[in-house]
Amino acid sequence: MKHNILLIIPLAIITITSCINSDMQKNNSSNSEEKNSLKEKEKNTYDPGVQWKLVWSDEFDNATIDTNNWNFQVLNAGHFNEEWQRYTNSSENAYIDNNCLVIKAIHESDTHGIDQYTSARLNTANKQSWKYGKIVASIKLPEGEGIWPAFWMLGANIDETGGDTPWPQSGEVDILELYGSKNDSVIEANLHYADSSGSHAMMGVVPFKLKNSKFADSFHVFGIEWDTENIKWFVDGNEFASTSISSQDKSEFHKEFYILLNIAVGGAHAGRPDASTKFPQYMYVDWVRVYQK
Repeated sequence: MKHNILLIIPLAIITITSCINSDMQKNNSSNSEEKNSLKEKEKNTYDPGVQWKLVWSDEFDNATIDTNNWNFQVLNAGHFNEEWQRYTNSSENAYIDNNCLVIKAIHESDTHGIDQYTSARLNTANKQSWKYGKIVASIKLPEGEGIWPAFWMLGANIDETGGDTPWPQSGEVDILELYGSKNDSVIEANLHYADSSGSHAMMGVVPFKLKNSKFADSFHVFGIEWDTENIKWFVDGNEFASTSISSQDKSEFHKEFYILLNIAVGGAHAGRPDASTKFPQYMYVDWVRVYQK
């Protein structure tokens, strides 16, 4: 996600059913035990590979979002990328439901325009950060015109969260971005950094497309593998992008980074929601994990 804006592994089949939104849960409370059982089955099928050791995770098993791991960024509409949503710390926009983090984008009026939406942007800044590893999450994404969810990372030294380094010198790793205005079956990988002159540079967008479904239809495991030489991107164990980080102008990718999860609405890069966009929109995060060798 522009700031002015991981998995060659054995991977068992991921169960489609995992988290459900609260309205569905209310209507299907008699099936909650079965749904939780299926969710645990999904969690237990993920195999990172024998060389990887779990160093941190959030399984979202608590009743509320763990503030030892996550910060809520509270930002006005238009703060980044001319986006139309306000980011809040409200439990209406981010909460735990059925052992799952839910980020909820809400349309507050009948008007489509700036400051007519609320959403959430969570990060682990100053709480959890890492240098190198496999960073992975199981996510069911939202969809629709003007909807822009992301699972990404920023350099822990960025001034946005108390550091001393501006973007893009801090570096940014977009593990996934989905632009509903482009294609709900496509996610994109990218890398942002400062070149030798200090100007914004990037790897360039690399897409991954599902063949017969949308990312809103079921959960998928998204991630990167990041080491001293390369960053590689994966969806459900399939590598689809890779870039070298060994050159001097990519030195920022040899420092610690933290994780972000959010849904943006509208903006300079995402198109605009319209009458075809259903609200609220939900991003369900079953788990987030970091492994290192």
